[in-house]
Amino acid sequence: MDLTHFDSEGRARMVDVSEKAETARFALAKGRVRMETGTWERIKSGGIEKGDVLAVAQVAGIMAAKRTSALIPMCHPLAITSAKLDFALEEPGIVEIGATVKVTGKTGVEMEALTAVSVAALTIYDMCKAIDKTMVMSDIRLMEKAGGKSGHFRRNPEAQE
Repeated sequence: MDLTHFDSEGRARMVDVSEKAETARFALAKGRVRMETGTWERIKSGGIEKGDVLAVAQVAGIMAAKRTSALIPMCHPLAITSAKLDFALEEPGIVEIGATVKVTGKTGVEMEALTAVSVAALTIYDMCKAIDKTMVMSDIRLMEKAGGKSGHFRRNPEAQE
């Protein structure tokens, strides 16, 4: 498989998608923030002095999805039709982040979903770093994508996460 972000002389370029058909596309990405149980409890109970950590992370993730092309050099600017972030506090000490991004366009939204998760995780860190510098952002991964020529991808649930 050829790397499409390089021309015949090895120079970086943005892929030309002008001839591609517009299709409905979506991507789901996930990631985790591991933290001390006390920090997790304070997020869960709303006890972080800076405010509602997950509400702020949600807005930050949505904003990040919309601005991905300004951060990742070869990403196309997209008219995103939907960006949604979900947070799960199921296991003490772990916040699971999920981002689903949709577009009708000529290129996919995997990078937008991955960027949304990454920035949401960074926002959680930023809002809680005063009480917990041990937090670890990890396991940022594409779970599923659909649309376009490459078709549907779903991460194998048996695969190591």
